[in-house]
Amino acid sequence: METEPQVVRATIIFGLRTFGSVPLPVRADLEYDPADPFAVSVGYHAGGGVVRWLFGRDLLADGLLAPAGDGDVQVRPAADDSRVLVELNAPDGSAVLEAAANELADFLDRTYDEVPVGSEDRCFDFDEELAKLALRD
Repeated sequence: METEPQVVRATIIFGLRTFGSVPLPVRADLEYDPADPFAVSVGYHAGGGVVRWLFGRDLLADGLLAPAGDGDVQVRPAADDSRVLVELNAPDGSAVLEAAANELADFLDRTYDEVPVGSEDRCFDFDEELAKLALRD
């Protein structure tokens, strides 16, 4: 009997890059839910709340090795290859954050243990999701 894939969580301290200063620490809660097998959710603790971003697991993985993304989220290795940059762009502003590449890689490895690359469609019923959308109309 095969077990159901489990949610993978990690807390990583990112650094918010600011002009002329050392990066400010920002707690980020990463979550990978096999119910949405193509996405990673990241909750950045800012001010008194949490700003949540959702982006592709493959975008995060690709960005560990080379610049990836051309939309609201871009991920790329930093000049110091032990770090990764995550650039977030929204109508209200943008932010560049950095994190340890090995911590992000460890998180991704744990997601692949739950849902290997190429098997995401086993966790995702496209027809069921379309039916949910049709019910909204």
